[in-house]
Amino acid sequence: MSTSPHSDGSLLLLYTDHHGWLVQWLRRRVNNLHEAADLAQDTFVKLMGQSPGELREPRAYLATVARGVLIDHCRRLSLERAYLDTLALMPEPVTPSPEERAIVLEALSQIDQMLDGLGQRARSAFLLAQLDGLTYREVAARLGVSLSSVEKYMATAFRHCYRIVYQDGAA
Repeated sequence: MSTSPHSDGSLLLLYTDHHGWLVQWLRRRVNNLHEAADLAQDTFVKLMGQSPGELREPRAYLATVARGVLIDHCRRLSLERAYLDTLALMPEPVTPSPEERAIVLEALSQIDQMLDGLGQRARSAFLLAQLDGLTYREVAARLGVSLSSVEKYMATAFRHCYRIVYQDGAA
């Protein structure tokens, strides 16, 4: 079947023809029907903002888009687990409210997405300096690189973040 999600009604046609298949495809990967249904919805929502043109293999296309949605979902779950593990170590009076947790998790997810395009060293240097509060010298020692390398990594990271926030319209 050849389909274009943005021609008249074709996103609806793509949805009606392949939604059930996509849910089952995702279910095999996450082993949970409700989570698979949510991820399928997220996949179709993501398609609403794209214009892929004529599709010769709509299921292959859907699987590719869904794979990206699934990766984002897994990354978010990993961030949530790390954050909840950290919260479990905090004394009860310091533990944030559910609303504060949701805000922090959303911020962590956004930071993770912003830093996604950086190389591993630049990402590590940025996180050590910005989140752990290490000096550039301490970052250099921790990463086993020179101070000038850390300065280059930080400049790269700041340029990357600036570009995302101010040029790609994420702000």
